[in-house]
Amino acid sequence: MKIIESQLQKTVRSEDYNYRFHKGTGYFIRWGKTPQDDPELAPAPEIADIEVTTICEGVGGKVCKHCYKSNTPNGNNMSLDTFKSIFDKITQSRLLTQIAFGADSNATSNPELFDMMWHCRNNGVIPNITVADISEETAAKLAEVCGAVAVSRYADKDICYNSIEKLTRHGLDQINIHCMISEETFDLAQETIKDYLTDPRLKSVKAVVLLSLKQKGRGINFNKLSKSKFNYLVKLATSNNVGLGFDSCSAFKFLNAIKNHKDFAKIEQYVEPCESSLFSIFINWRGEAFPCSFSDGCVEWARGIDVPLCDDFIKDVWNNESLVKFRNSLLKTRGCNSFSCRTCPLYEI
Repeated sequence: MKIIESQLQKTVRSEDYNYRFHKGTGYFIRWGKTPQDDPELAPAPEIADIEVTTICEGVGGKVCKHCYKSNTPNGNNMSLDTFKSIFDKITQSRLLTQIAFGADSNATSNPELFDMMWHCRNNGVIPNITVADISEETAAKLAEVCGAVAVSRYADKDICYNSIEKLTRHGLDQINIHCMISEETFDLAQETIKDYLTDPRLKSVKAVVLLSLKQKGRGINFNKLSKSKFNYLVKLATSNNVGLGFDSCSAFKFLNAIKNHKDFAKIEQYVEPCESSLFSIFINWRGEAFPCSFSDGCVEWARGIDVPLCDDFIKDVWNNESLVKFRNSLLKTRGCNSFSCRTCPLYEI
């Protein structure tokens, strides 16, 4: 495998696995033996989701009603030393492109967060994060170090939109809005898509990203959004040229929603179904690896795979028997109609 890396781009070349990643825009393309070939598995993670705190003060001083982590102001932080140990292990292959930081709504709970982010940036890996309610000072620091920032939308839209305006003011180009979609939050998601067209605070937002409900933690009491309402949100966005994104959990629903679109074949190329254990991995604040953040604590995943103690990340973690078992169950799922895709083996999405 040949890896060519510069300040702005990383390129990987091998016989049956290749990619090109632009560190400035986030543009990523992957292919196999030919450009038409789509590999089922990466030799090592391309993206890592790393939880660095379980402490969260919530949004506007109130904890989120549907937080799947059930985070509160009483929690734990990952230390910088632990993060560096994990980083060293997971970057041995040099394939890692980005780390998505699992932090708190204000990005202030872990005092070493920005040291971690700069460690990533200084070692060729792009840090990203999701926040909800940030100060001017935090916005400036995030805009300086992050490749992208997502801002979660909750009941008070001004908290979300003002946070976005702060990031825009400090020069960040890659900003998204995250909306968890459920029956209870449908009106909120609809309002956000409409506000994208009219609210000047959202002028730099790339996309409204729909995140499907997983009934975990405090989200257990929320209800899955109906297919008709999901399709309505997709149509509302696409018919108004609103940038639209979604989590990989929702890929099969999105493809079904646009299956009659005249540009379906083209759009499908941009859709990545569940990539957990195939192209990405989650590591919690203890340093334990799981297929994804939603698997942490589920059934066979009461405990994860200890990353700091492993000798060989590829052998001991990426190809660990438990992770391979999950990977195989994911690859066997086929949840779509005329096209195949990987659907969640843990939750009804």
